Amino acid sequence: MLFLEYPKCSTCKKAKKFLDDRRIKYIDRNIKEDNPNIRELDQWIKLSNKDINKFFNTSGIKYRELKLKVRLKTMSYNEKLDLLSSDGMLIKRPLLITFDRVFIGFKEVDWDMIKNE
Repeated sequence: MLFLEYPKCSTCKKAKKFLDDRRIKYIDRNIKEDNPNIRELDQWIKLSNKDINKFFNTSGIKYRELKLKVRLKTMSYNEKLDLLSSDGMLIKRPLLITFDRVFIGFKEVDWDMIKNE
C-alpha cells in the first residue's frame, strides 16, 4: 500500500494515525518532495474509476492562483496530467493506493474497509 501525504496537512495526519492505530502497513511518501509522475497518476486515475478532476486539491492556494476552477473545463486529460505531475501541492491528499483501489482524501467511513495487504 502506498500512502501519499503532505506531512503538514492535518487531514493527512488524521489518515496516518488511522492507519497506524489499525497497524495497517504502508509505504509513506511525501507528495511535495516526491511528486507522482505522469505514468503513476495515469495508472491511479484509471484504477480509481474517477474523473481526473477529483485528483485536484481544489482548496489549495496553487489551485486558486492558477485559476483552475475555470481553466480545467477546457484542458485535455493529458494537459491535466502534466499539471498534476508538475506540483504535488495540486494533488488532493492524502492518497492511498492499494492493489485494487485508490482512496482520494480521507473519509474514515470509506477507509474502514482497508485491510493489510
